[in-house]
Amino acid sequence: MLGQSKLWITFNYACVIVAYAMLGLSLLLMPVDISTKGYVGMGILFLTGSLITLVKTLQETRINEQFSSKVERAKQEKLLSDYVAQD
Repeated sequence: MLGQSKLWITFNYACVIVAYAMLGLSLLLMPVDISTKGYVGMGILFLTGSLITLVKTLQETRINEQFSSKVERAKQEKLLSDYVAQD
């Protein structure tokens, strides 16, 4: 996979910041009592943690699959080179 450009990474950081700012503002302006605001705020934090964990797990799975396929290709190439060398 190709690397991401600095502009794309900056754009993603800006989107996350704007989204959390909008969530925070709507949480503050929500016409409910403080306990309900706290409950919604905790839900936002737990959702954020879960999403970070999910993305990290998916990335590690992809990296492990890529590494495994490289190891398998190396084994196959070695077997083929050994077979050709026998002739």
